Amino acid sequence: METIIGLKGKDFVMIAADCSHAHSIILLKEDENKISKISDNLMMATTGESGDTVQFTEYIGKNIALYKMRNGYELGPKAAAHFTRKNLADCLRSRSPYFVNLLVAGYDEKEGSELHYIDYLANAKSVNYAGHGYGGMFCASIFDRYYNSNISQDDAYEILKKCVAEIQKRLIINLSTFNVAVVDKNGMKYLENITSKSPAA
Repeated sequence: METIIGLKGKDFVMIAADCSHAHSIILLKEDENKISKISDNLMMATTGESGDTVQFTEYIGKNIALYKMRNGYELGPKAAAHFTRKNLADCLRSRSPYFVNLLVAGYDEKEGSELHYIDYLANAKSVNYAGHGYGGMFCASIFDRYYNSNISQDDAYEILKKCVAEIQKRLIINLSTFNVAVVDKNGMKYLENITSKSPAA
């Protein structure tokens, strides 16, 4: 029932993730942060089993930090996505698979901005925009209509607002608040949350 959505601009990537934490039909909290900072120019949004998302995100984050300590430089977004996908694939073939869906986003001076869609079966694809969860299904047509490769950060935020408004209108589950984060050459930062009370885009 969770939703994460994201889109890539020429020099940035922006991701929105709902803040709900549910167990079966019970809503436990509405301030869950599903977007994690992995390094200065890399972030990851996760949905899935709550224990798996936390453990897998921390595992990837710590190993990427270890790689930097050993080699003196950080993995780029593309390399980090491949590393994440390989670990997810290895776990899938073990007795302890992770049920985690991810969006891996980052910015590199050489590679530019990167957004990678990875699901719990370790399918991975570099994309311009993507979504996980039921809410992501309602966003595909909005992305198709409004996305362009030279989009600005302000326009990207407005597109995410349109997506959230559509999710809140059509999805039977109440996803009232979405965290929004952006990563660019200046690093990762959180933007103002999108809520049901946000002005319509």
